[in-house]
Amino acid sequence: MPSTFTLVTETSISAQALFDLSLDIDAHVSSMSGSAERAVAGVTTGRIGLGETVTWRARHFGVWWTMTSRITALDRPTRFVDQQVRGPFKTFVHEHRFEQLATGARMTDTITLASPIFGSLAERLVLVPYLRRLIGKRNAHLVAALR
Repeated sequence: MPSTFTLVTETSISAQALFDLSLDIDAHVSSMSGSAERAVAGVTTGRIGLGETVTWRARHFGVWWTMTSRITALDRPTRFVDQQVRGPFKTFVHEHRFEQLATGARMTDTITLASPIFGSLAERLVLVPYLRRLIGKRNAHLVAALR
């Protein structure tokens, strides 16, 4: 049974600006400097689009991981979904939603994941908290880049 969590970020930045920056490979790499994440195949710079893939290489938990994701849905400027097509997870789906508010925007990340080895206990105790912090840092970096 996969684990799902949601992270909501509200900001004074416009939803469209956040949407566009969230699809930018260079902005993602910059936001993940702590894990030395880099794009090594597929779309490796600029904005990724519907049906396109990117292969990431990053260090998490002291181990180097490689994961290929595809943009499986894109409804500009309100929603896109990236999904692992090859990598360490049994399931990894990241839905990004953007809502324009009167004073800015709400960005909602919903992540569904399943560990191939350690199961739901490890997901709830280790992976979900780790990914929640990682996505929170990424979102803070994106918002700061647009200020």
